[in-house]
Amino acid sequence: MRYPVTIAATLIGVAICLFNYTGYDPHNLVFFMLSVPAWVVDLFVDVHEVSVLLMYVLTILTWALLGYVADVLIARGREQERNRRSA
Repeated sequence: MRYPVTIAATLIGVAICLFNYTGYDPHNLVFFMLSVPAWVVDLFVDVHEVSVLLMYVLTILTWALLGYVADVLIARGREQERNRRSA
């Protein structure tokens, strides 16, 4: 199975983190809008008490996981379509 959505989603996660790291996101608006781990962490503790590097790693892993799930669902749908055509 190929993983094009996983690769693209991982690159999106990396781009979000790099954008935040460069300082072009001074109030962290883009990062907090697009980082699911930041949403979850903010529910339990003050987000400023959490390591920034940890948040970056979790953001990239979350985007990669979302891409992987999308790839699995796409592969499953294609397999079902092949089974319908051959039956």
